Amino acid sequence: MPTPTRVHVTHRFVSPPEVVFAALSEHENLAQLFSAKVTRLRDGDTSRNGVGSVRSIKLGPLPAFEETTVVAEPNSLIEYRITKGSPLRGHWGVQRLTPTTGGGTELDYTIGFDSPVPGLAPIVGKALTSRISKNLSTLAP
Repeated sequence: MPTPTRVHVTHRFVSPPEVVFAALSEHENLAQLFSAKVTRLRDGDTSRNGVGSVRSIKLGPLPAFEETTVVAEPNSLIEYRITKGSPLRGHWGVQRLTPTTGGGTELDYTIGFDSPVPGLAPIVGKALTSRISKNLSTLAP
């Protein structure tokens, strides 16, 4: 069995955690982060972007897949899973926000997944790392 692929990106924002959390938790904002079409399918159980909220993501010519928010701790943590579609298996994402001494935010973003298609997971991992690293600064200052 191949080792699961991990994407790990850190980024420092000058904005405080509440601003960064609001930007990351809003599904539609992720279109610019992933360079993909993102559509909100369902609001969360108790808040718009909270636990239970679902988004559809379409990357280029690939079929769309759905991600569901499974943890949403305001201003500190977002976790999600692919819950429908995708050639990826065991896909999860964790975004941890930590306040910095200067009033900004340190983001630690990790994504894990595998694929039954040989060689696909490393290709997807490289593409995600590149897109996320390049586009994070567009979400919030």
